Amino acid sequence: MRIAATLSVCLLSLSFGASAIPSAFPTGVTYYDPARAWNGYVVIPGSDNQTHLVDMTGQEVHRWAYEGFPSWPIPTDRVNGQKGHLLVQLERQKDLAKEASPGNGMVNASVAEVDWNGHVQWQYGSQQQPVHQHHEIQRLPDGNTLVLGAALRQLPGYDYRIIDNTLEEVSPRGEKLWSWSVADHLHELGFSAAQLAMIRDSQDADFLHMNTAAPLGPNHWFDQGDQRFAPDNILFNSRNGNVAVIVDRQSGKVVWRIGPDYPALKLDTPLPRPLDQLIGEHDVHMIGPGLPGAGNILIFDNQGNAGFPPTRQGFFSASRVIEVNPQTKQIVWEYTGEKSGQAISTFYSAYISNAQRLPNGNTLINEGQSGRLFQVTPQGAIVWEYVSPYYGKAMPRDHYSGNTVYRAYMVDYRWAPEGTPHSEKAVTADCTRYLALPSCPALSSSP
Repeated sequence: MRIAATLSVCLLSLSFGASAIPSAFPTGVTYYDPARAWNGYVVIPGSDNQTHLVDMTGQEVHRWAYEGFPSWPIPTDRVNGQKGHLLVQLERQKDLAKEASPGNGMVNASVAEVDWNGHVQWQYGSQQQPVHQHHEIQRLPDGNTLVLGAALRQLPGYDYRIIDNTLEEVSPRGEKLWSWSVADHLHELGFSAAQLAMIRDSQDADFLHMNTAAPLGPNHWFDQGDQRFAPDNILFNSRNGNVAVIVDRQSGKVVWRIGPDYPALKLDTPLPRPLDQLIGEHDVHMIGPGLPGAGNILIFDNQGNAGFPPTRQGFFSASRVIEVNPQTKQIVWEYTGEKSGQAISTFYSAYISNAQRLPNGNTLINEGQSGRLFQVTPQGAIVWEYVSPYYGKAMPRDHYSGNTVYRAYMVDYRWAPEGTPHSEKAVTADCTRYLALPSCPALSSSP
């Protein structure tokens, strides 16, 4: 097992020139308050193209020799009580179309379910029949698997092939039981005629770049009679289009939508307030039953670069996490760097990233661009912080080494087999050595 060295120093560059970020910073766990954190394991798909399971002190307790886009921990009740199973990428496609790029999903050939020991239990796709899975894969309660995929397609009026984003429900035997194509529903996404023309003229094959596809699951909105929120309906998000929709599983129609047009950001306005400008958002999903905020939608709002035309960003590059009431479309909770007593610009990831509501009301946030994971209380206090030490070239075409984390998940200790070690020893931030460590201001001035 590998121990993530707390406050170890990783050199990012040998250049002595000026840099927007430090050339060295700590990795591992920088701060941990066991009394206020929700304690469990964290599943991390590293930039080393392996999947790691770490405890709250940063100790790696297990590793799978598979990458994930994402690595999705399968709940034990969906694999007959077996523990420690993951959905992962099995292999990348050897022969790529010219439209393929690392982020658009055209590089993947097959996906798989692997057990604790890394043995393949289920496989979908092959080099001969690639599935092009990207950004999302989930095991459904009935044992089927939801796959977000991609396919090259020629649309009327386009002088190039586009990358269509598809949803597929696949049986344990690999049978395609249901499918849905976003290209068939462009007219339902809320784009004006001018925006659709701009999309067509962009020459961007991956113009929508869907990055989330998640069943809503049981929720009180549906229980109260709102059919739009049927548990098997799917929440589908377009990063490039700044639009998220709910797809009716039975009819295939879009029955709910936010975007692509929003009012300007109003961060200083008290909550709840109407949903304002999202840009390039990720991990748009409904908070599950039994969790604080159940039925609301949690969004990692990157505030990166997206939209047709490109959306105007704020003066500072800064991300946020928001919780939205899907009926009123109001923001009811929001996290920015300022909530932790820091400058708003201290929290930013222009791409990737995710957030997860935890059973005690805390929220796990993955600032994926920098490989920084942290857990905040509802008031914004940082109670756990970790920087991934897993460096590598996340994609074959990368010309640099980084520690990005596409998406991370926390799981209960009981998800792993009995006897898997863990520690809940507190970690105190070394604010005398690392004065700019994000945890340090939080310790003195956060709620």
